[in-house]
Amino acid sequence: MSSTTAKVPTQGNTPSNEPEKVSRLVTNQGATTIADTVVQKIAGLATREISGVHDLGGGAARAFSALRERIPGATASAGQGVSVEVGEKQAAVDLQIVVEYGVAITDLARSIRRNVIGAVEQMTGLEVVEVNINVSDVHIQGDDEPDTTRVQ
Repeated sequence: MSSTTAKVPTQGNTPSNEPEKVSRLVTNQGATTIADTVVQKIAGLATREISGVHDLGGGAARAFSALRERIPGATASAGQGVSVEVGEKQAAVDLQIVVEYGVAITDLARSIRRNVIGAVEQMTGLEVVEVNINVSDVHIQGDDEPDTTRVQ
């Protein structure tokens, strides 16, 4: 999280057999615990739903994901390029994205925030206090295709 990240309250009185970074939704009928990875996956999938997002993660994460996709039975991580802090009632999300060339980044960021906040809040009941977006690259159509026009 960035240095300006809002402090997300963490759990107090966590039994030693439970993961330390989880969220609890407590009602009169019982408690619901939501792991960080759940929020991370929801945020990643909600980000990928937005037109103009080419990929998530930095160069090394994307390269590792490309290698993983070549392994039979392996799948890309839905949480790639996403980090979260989850407290008892709130969550904060950091995204690292690659945008398609020509997309208005400010409009894209607004759409991503709206979709991520809506998905996480609706699915988990947590209040999303912030969604920080780091645009790490711009994807230009044809950049990742082999050059077939070259004469050898």
